[in-house]
Amino acid sequence: MTRHLPSTIGIDFGTTNTVVAITDADGEALVLAFEAPSGKVTAFRSALSFQTQPASDSQPPQRLVEAGPWAIDAYVEEALETRFIQSFKSFAASAAFTDTMIDNRRYRFEDLLGAFLLQVRKRGGEAMTSLPDRVIVGRPVTFAGGSPDEALALGRYEDAFARLGFTDIRFAYEPVGAAFFFARTLQADANVLVADFGGGTSDFSIVRYERRNDGLRATPLARSGVGVAGDAFDYRIIDQLVSPELGKGSAYHTLGKTLPIPQRYYAAFARWDQLALLGASRDMRDIRALARTATEPEKLQRLIEILDDNHGYALYQAVSALKIALSDQQEARFCFTAGSIRIEKPITRSTFEAWIAPELQAIETAVDDAMTRSGLGSDQIDRVFLTGGTSFVPAVRRIFQARFGQDRIETGGEFESIASGLALIGREPDLDVWSHTRPSVS
Repeated sequence: MTRHLPSTIGIDFGTTNTVVAITDADGEALVLAFEAPSGKVTAFRSALSFQTQPASDSQPPQRLVEAGPWAIDAYVEEALETRFIQSFKSFAASAAFTDTMIDNRRYRFEDLLGAFLLQVRKRGGEAMTSLPDRVIVGRPVTFAGGSPDEALALGRYEDAFARLGFTDIRFAYEPVGAAFFFARTLQADANVLVADFGGGTSDFSIVRYERRNDGLRATPLARSGVGVAGDAFDYRIIDQLVSPELGKGSAYHTLGKTLPIPQRYYAAFARWDQLALLGASRDMRDIRALARTATEPEKLQRLIEILDDNHGYALYQAVSALKIALSDQQEARFCFTAGSIRIEKPITRSTFEAWIAPELQAIETAVDDAMTRSGLGSDQIDRVFLTGGTSFVPAVRRIFQARFGQDRIETGGEFESIASGLALIGREPDLDVWSHTRPSVS
């Protein structure tokens, strides 16, 4: 007689995207698809929007909260009327971040995450109406930020996930979730290096897997991480390719002198959602004044149009398209068209790789650190599993090909392996092998 275990759920809450997987009665992990405005998606953007709807004769003012692609749509349509928050995972372990004010209400990190998770549940439909008691939550090896407080971050996570009704909240390292998903295919004992590339962090774990009669056993050997991943690559493209077309590096005339355009205006391009804030700031008056005396006024006019008309999201979509194209081609054409703006230029893969050289070096150093901590040589790593969107970048893959050889590298489920692995971990009889609870605070 087959014993059916209750369903389990794994949630990979990422800096850029969140993925949910639920096991069925047969023990298979199914990734949840959301009916987004543009079609079905499994990667739910880790973003929130807050809008206040004015009072009417029948009801008082109401706060409208959206998440994922619905939050992006709300922000793109009404940028100045919307408080938009993304990549807030970056503040999970920061003691300096206590709260933020939204419509005269204070939101702590756990309030933001709780509001986000409630929207994930709402948009998840029937699959999310009846949740199990247990959830396995992914967590990075190293939380983002300077001097991250791990206990603080996990406490905030636990508070937020409890608001969905979970009473058994456990955490597993994100690369361990990916490793568990992958390790089910192993036919023999193996030392496995898992490289998980997210939007904000890159994490690496080395695990010894042994197949026994009672199931798969794992012994963690080493972990390392670095706060560099796909978002940093996007900004390099913006900074090197787009910002010079918007006036960065050019000059203006004042009081008989020629001075450089201030660089601070271009720092906002590190995150597209910050551009609307720049467009509504006092800096816009200065930017308009600079355009009148600039040596290349047409470039400043492009900057003004992007800010005035809120073209930031469209710009980052063009950047993402270039990055994807360069993963398959030696040369691709960057094309950004919005309003009267057209920026088009061919970019070679080698040029892109030169731009991201500092990030590649940081990733390589983190891999070296994991190998040193494990005490293993490269020849003792039997399999390398790459997961996450940045693993498609050829220069990233070459880091592992050079060390371990192409024949030992495995890929698959780049965007869904972590959540699937987390859900499957929830069915293990000995959860402490794969996951942990929040450390108690003395």
